[in-house]
Formats: sequence, structure tokens, C-alpha cells
Amino acid sequence: MRFEFYTDALENVPKLSVDGTVDNSVHFSHWEGNSTPTEVKADTSTEIALSLVASPNRAALTKGIELVTNNHFDTDGTLSCWTVLTGERALAYRDLLISAAEAGDFSEYSSDDGVRVSIAIQGSDQASPNNDDGSPLARLLAGEEVDDDARAYDLVLPKVEHLLTHINEYESLWREGWESVVAAVESFEKGESTVVEHSDISVITLAPELFDGVGFSPTRHSAPYTAISKFAKGRLFLVAIPTTSG
Repeated sequence: MRFEFYTDALENVPKLSVDGTVDNSVHFSHWEGNSTPTEVKADTSTEIALSLVASPNRAALTKGIELVTNNHFDTDGTLSCWTVLTGERALAYRDLLISAAEAGDFSEYSSDDGVRVSIAIQGSDQASPNNDDGSPLARLLAGEEVDDDARAYDLVLPKVEHLLTHINEYESLWREGWESVVAAVESFEKGESTVVEHSDISVITLAPELFDGVGFSPTRHSAPYTAISKFAKGRLFLVAIPTTSG
């Protein structure tokens, strides 16, 4: 298996479209419009990839295609592509891989280390449209800002397993984002931030103190989605964020 970031040059080349969906490819993706085989469908592309590499029908599912591609960079994309490239060895990290993918794509708080892995790969609460700072891990490896998705993959994919097994060695990448999540979680636990459930709608009110605490600023971040998802249970979130005027 080999990875190549998607460009128009691959349009008519046989390929596995992992996470993103591109034309003329075999899909292993949770993206809208995917044609992923039913037997491996899941909520994240990473879980789909794990089901693929564990499947006794792997060769038939991949149709013997060795080229893996994706058309964007994020945690789920990185981990799902790495899983397909790595094969059965990736299964040893199944729970951590899925929790990191859920943190990255859905801001789910499935595990502490899952959140930390996602922050290291794609940044803090990247589900927010206001956060496009790029990959902290790619930046560390390159020694400079990396704003090219193809280059980010080239840098990060070889380091995924080391990140999974040595997350504390990468603390400088996830510490600030993690402290923001922890501060928000504590705010909910203390009742300073609140959630009121109305059928399928969760009404979240964030405490003003949260925006004055360590690592969190309304000028730099949107709502702390990872912490919110730990407490809110609705299908739709209505989030009240304090401003300077109330």
C-alpha cells in the first residue's frame, strides 16, 4: 500500500478513497455520498478502516488496489489512511484510534488520550470553522508552519504510531488545547457552565469565567466543543457565549 494526496492527476487511476470521497475510486469513508461497502460502514472513516484491515474479505473489498488517497488533512483522514497503510498491526490501537477520530471529526470526548492525539494532529477543537491553524505535529516536524495538506501527510503519517505510543512526549503540542478542554469540563462540573435539555435541543450557557481562564480566549477560539459534547445530549446545540457586554 502507498499513499498519495489526491490531485486531478489521479482522477482516472484506480485508488482507495479513504475518508474523503473522490470519483473513480473505491470508498472507505463516512462522508456524505460515499459508496462504502455496507459490511465495514461506521461513524468515522478510521473505524471503517479498522474494519477493513480486520476483514477476511479485505482483498475483495479493496479490489487489489494499492493506492490510498484523501483530499483533505485532519485527524480522521490521517488515522484512517494510516490504518489502511499499516494493516492488521493498527488493530492493536483500535480504541485509541477511534476515540481520536471521534474527537477530531465530532469533538467527542471518548478518552483523554484520544483528545490529546487529535489536538496534536489537527489542532484544538478543529471542528470549529474559526480554527485553521494547521497541524501542530506537522509544524513541529517541519520546523515551520505547514499550510499544504499533501506535505502535512508526508510529515505526519510516518510518525503516527510513535504519537499513539508516546503521547506524553508530544505534550508541547497538545497541552494548551488540552487545558482549554479541562477548564471547560471543570466549569460544567462546578455548575458554572450549564446545559438544559429540551427534547432534542441542548441549550448551553458558558460561564464568563471560562473565557478569562488559562488557554481559552473568545478572540482565539469558538465554543469548547469537546467539553460541550461531554455534557450535552441533544441532536442540536444552542450555545450562549458571553461577550464584553454580557
